[in-house]
Amino acid sequence: MVSAGDFRNGVTFEMEGAVYQIIEFQHVKPGKGAAFVRTKVRNVIAGSVVERTFNPSDKFPAAYIERKEMTYSYSDGDLYYFMDGETFEMVPINKSDLPESFRFVKEDFVCKILSYKGNVFGVEPPTTVTLQITQTDPGFKGNTATNATKPAVLETGAVVNVPLFIDEGETVIVDTRTGEYVSRA
Repeated sequence: MVSAGDFRNGVTFEMEGAVYQIIEFQHVKPGKGAAFVRTKVRNVIAGSVVERTFNPSDKFPAAYIERKEMTYSYSDGDLYYFMDGETFEMVPINKSDLPESFRFVKEDFVCKILSYKGNVFGVEPPTTVTLQITQTDPGFKGNTATNATKPAVLETGAVVNVPLFIDEGETVIVDTRTGEYVSRA
């Protein structure tokens, strides 16, 4: 059991049949009245974020989210298959359960598969990935202002803005959380 008075960032708990994770918390002790805990919690499975206040004595069952590293193998229609490196078992995951940042993942990349009580609900791709540029316009020296960028298509099909000096065929590092170019590889 997790007490609301023990809430910290990252704590997961069950409430009203759903699993929540603390994003922000604040213990408030007003001059008049009882203390309370003001939180911002995220529904781990649905992804929605809500603000809630709790009495510090409220208790909730702890929820354990399993994060397991698996290798992305291939896709077949709307199913994406991941292989467990220990048991070599193939786990299918529906396209709707994949985050927007999955567009930067190619075959043989290692991702974290998130599950709760055996039910897979999400995928965390690597923080940064190294990908090759398959198509971009040439950049011309001298016709730029500061920090000018151009769109480039990566080998996964995703489009990212890169500096003008990057050419087709070069390998770049992309941050999957923001979808931005980081540097040359």
